[in-house]
Amino acid sequence: MHWAKLIVAAIVLAAGAGVGLTRDSAPVPAVPVLAFDKLFGGPFELIDHDGMVRTDKDFHGRYVLIYFGYTYCPDICPASLQEMAAAIEQLGETAAQVQPVFISIDPKRDPPKVLKDYVAQFGPSFVGLSGTEQQIAKLAKAYRLHRVKVVPDWSTGAEDYLVDHSSLTFLLGPDGKVLTLFPHNTPAGTMAMRLRTYLAAKADG
Repeated sequence: MHWAKLIVAAIVLAAGAGVGLTRDSAPVPAVPVLAFDKLFGGPFELIDHDGMVRTDKDFHGRYVLIYFGYTYCPDICPASLQEMAAAIEQLGETAAQVQPVFISIDPKRDPPKVLKDYVAQFGPSFVGLSGTEQQIAKLAKAYRLHRVKVVPDWSTGAEDYLVDHSSLTFLLGPDGKVLTLFPHNTPAGTMAMRLRTYLAAKADG
């Protein structure tokens, strides 16, 4: 099954979970919620926007929002990161419990200095990560990311290319496992509401 279809199916299943009784009170089997942590995610070791080695364990203990993109992306990546930034701002004081992370899928053009300038546009708490092509390819496989280099007609050199890629925001729990996905164009308010649910559950637990 194409992964885009699988993700849509996952969202539908999650929305349908908790169905109770029919009109005549006959029990209805619960709809299983897709275990995102079994499909997406995994350990990593990358370089942050300050040139420091960072691993997935560095972020354990907090909720982590991860968006995979690239700094040359003309519109989709900036729009997604702006929504993420707005959602975090809406959390107020609890925002400290959520770490926003941008991981470049275009390591050739996104060294630490470029990432540092880029993520600074979205807020001081953002962390930019990149690595070698081998590291990013391994991570893309773990998160089942679509990532294809596209050379447009107007290209005049080796650096003039786009990257067709999945546009999803992943939410990881304090244990580093993927909890849920936010599709492209998820409004900041919706994202913030979901985040508050998870934060409240953690506080109650």
